[in-house]
This record gives sequence, structure tokens and C-alpha cells, in this order.
Amino acid sequence: MLIVPVIMSGGAGTRLWPVSREGHPKPFMRLPDGDSLLGKAYARAAALTPEGGEIVTVTNREHYFTSKDHFFESRLPRHQARFVLEPEGRNTAPAIAVAAQALGARYGDEVVMVVMAADHLIQDVEGFRRSAVHAAQLARIGYLVTFGIPPCAPETGFGYIESGEVLDEAGGCRVLRFVEKPDLHTAREYLQSGRFLWNSGMFCFTAGTLLRELAQHAPEIADLSARCIAASPAHESAGVLLQELHSQSFVALPDISIDYALMERSNQVVMVPAAFDWSDIGSWGALSQLVPADEEGNRVQGDAILIDTHNTFVMGEGRLIATVGVDDLIVIDTADAVLVARVDRAQEVRQVAKLLKEQNHEAYRLHRTVARPWGTYTVLEEGVRFKIKRIVVNPGAALSLQMHHHRSEHWIVVQGVAKVTNGETECLIDTNESTFIPAGHRHRLENPGVLDLVMIEVQSGEYVGEDDIVRFDDKYGRVQ
Repeated sequence: MLIVPVIMSGGAGTRLWPVSREGHPKPFMRLPDGDSLLGKAYARAAALTPEGGEIVTVTNREHYFTSKDHFFESRLPRHQARFVLEPEGRNTAPAIAVAAQALGARYGDEVVMVVMAADHLIQDVEGFRRSAVHAAQLARIGYLVTFGIPPCAPETGFGYIESGEVLDEAGGCRVLRFVEKPDLHTAREYLQSGRFLWNSGMFCFTAGTLLRELAQHAPEIADLSARCIAASPAHESAGVLLQELHSQSFVALPDISIDYALMERSNQVVMVPAAFDWSDIGSWGALSQLVPADEEGNRVQGDAILIDTHNTFVMGEGRLIATVGVDDLIVIDTADAVLVARVDRAQEVRQVAKLLKEQNHEAYRLHRTVARPWGTYTVLEEGVRFKIKRIVVNPGAALSLQMHHHRSEHWIVVQGVAKVTNGETECLIDTNESTFIPAGHRHRLENPGVLDLVMIEVQSGEYVGEDDIVRFDDKYGRVQ
């Protein structure tokens, strides 16, 4: 039985702002143990397939390079990575459909897909593997399998699944219905009945079963996803199998979840109760539970001094945080934004992210330090007509050959050696040396060394926005 894990890595995780942002979403967040949620998802995926097996990630093309870094950082035992890149988010039904079309074409209709989210936390990997194997056995019979989480509280933030006829000794059962997030009174009734489980958003089915059921209940998705994959050939790139979805074909797919498009319509849906721990890390309250509490109920990650403080979660990225005489707070400090919220209103943090997005505020999209395929840049200071950055270029990496209309740049190397293309000339710039790039000049920065290249860039001009860039050549495929 061939099992291929499919990791869905989308969504902004707005309830975890200011750490989770559009350009650095929740799956990339580092947990207190130093691992990312995406890295842990790769470890779970590797437990389902033998060495050399394929692991599929469906994500936005803007997140490809960071996702690939997290895959290789996980140091999986020679697993093959396939990245299916969406031009924009279209919800889970199109994403799962195109993955099924791609895997069916490669392995045949009987390949078993285990679809999991990149931003869930499951500590018991062996328990997850056992539940996934159970689900795969049901999938081979022709069922669409969903994973239900036995509830431990009357949670109003999750959808529920009502269980029906039991199918096997391991607890697999038919699904009677899916239920939207209930009010507290209804959630308590669900908990007391023992028939309802939380909807985890994880699934298992063969590619053939999924596509046949889609053809019956959502034929538009089945048809358009087939056309999309036909127009999106896969190719080898830097040690991974890369499949960038044809933009026009993919955006023609309806924006709809797999629950609405199929799972609530099909009569082939069954549920496997999870034999593992599970958390969707859906709020700062949930994430705080990963940090041990002191005798006052406080949880701290970072450098903090707490005086007469109780039941408070404090997380900082560099600065000292001090609290005096406060209770039941969440305090999150990043380089460019601070969140202070009451513990019982943690779910409302998404309203902050929503307002920032409406205002087109940069703090919705990016952190002060931004990842790029070649390394990172950090905005140190910005004002009228100038911006100062710290740029780190990985060994062997290079920025695109580019030009700016409205700004000039002064580069000062503080570590390593830079290879610089400036107009028609090329030169090496050593540590403590500098060069000037006039506006309108084609230029490129490369790191020919084996250590990180670190430099300070001073931009000046009429406009210093990130969109003032024209690319002529790029090893990462970013030339339009």
C-alpha cells in the first residue's frame, strides 16, 4: 500500500499576529523547542512513508523557498520533496483536487493520500502513524476518511462531526453529519452525548476515490483541476520536484473548502477517531500551554521580569519585558509591533490583523526581518527619502540582476566578500570596503564565499519602496 502525505500549507494565522504575518505565516513560526510547525509536519509525514518516499507540500508560490528550507532543515532520511505551488489561495477543495490529479497521474488511482495541515501540533507521532494506517485501510476499500478528535471540553471554536454506525474494532465509523462551530450550550450537549468529535481538517483517501466522488458531487472542480495539472508540468529543481500551477487554470477553480464541496455531500464518508494528541495552535492561549508555568501561573519565553503578575504569558524576541501588578494578560513583543491582550479575548487578535490589512499596513504583511531565497534583509531604520538595511546573503547565493528607477544604494561589506555587478563592471568588495550603485544602473550582489556575506545597504532617493525593482535575470525564477 503506497501512502503519500500531502501537507496543506496555507492561511495567515491571523490570531497569532504579530508573529504570524502574511509573508511569514503560522507554519513557519518557531515553537518554544526551536522547531517550526511546518518542520514538525514534515517529521509526521516522514513517519508514514519509507525512506525515499514522496512528501507533497501544497503552498503559495511566495512561500516556496522558505518551505523548502524548512523541509531540508528537517533532515528527513532521503525523502523526495514535491512542491505544488499555487498562484493564489483558493481554499482546500482546489488544493486537494490538484494534488490528487498530480499523484493519480504519477502513481495511479490506488495511491493513498493522507492530507494534513502544516500548522497543527501533534506530539505523539507514533499514535498519528497508527491512526493514519487505520484510515488508509478504510481508504483502500473506497471510503473518504476524516480524522475526528475526541473532545475534552465544550469548544466553540471548532466544527464537529457526528459519528454513526461503527465499522471496525478500531473505532472507525460512518459520519452522520458535519456541524458548524456551535454556541456554548450546544457544545456542552455535544460533549455530553459522546457522539460528536472535533473536525480536525485532516483526511485520507485514494486519489481515484476522491476524483470519482468529486466528479459526482463537484464536477466543476474535478474537470478544472484536471485541466490545471495538464497545463502544469513538474520538473526537477534544486533537489526537489517542483510543480508550479498554471495561473489562469488554477484561479478558474471555485474558492471552496473540501468540507462544503464534497465531504458534506458524499455518502462514502467515514471517520477514524484520533489516537493521538492534537492542537491547531489557534490562539496565543493555545501556544502558551507549550511553555511551563511558574507558581503564579505565568509563562515566559524570552527575557522578562514579572512583579506581582499572575496568569500572564510573555513572549519577546530580544528586548527585556517587565510587568508590574497585572493579571491574565498576553504580551507579545516583536521588532516592530507589540500585542497586549486579555487572556479571555485571545481569539479577537484576528481583528487587529484584519484592520491592518484594510489599512494596507506593512505590519500585516512582513516582519522587519524578511526571508528571501538568497538570505534575509532587516530594515534597521527608515525615513523620508532613505532606508537602511542589514543584508545577509547565503554562501553561493545571488540576488537578481536588477535596477531601481527612484533610488541609489550604498553598500558597505561588514563580513565576507561580495561579488558586485555594477553597470558594465564586476568587482570584489572585501570587508570594510564599500561601493555605490546609482539609480538606473543594472546591478547584482553575489556571495562567492563559504560563509555568510553581511552588508549594510543605505538607500536614498525619491521613493524607497520594495516594489521599485525591475529584474532582468534571476536564478530563483522571479523574472516576470
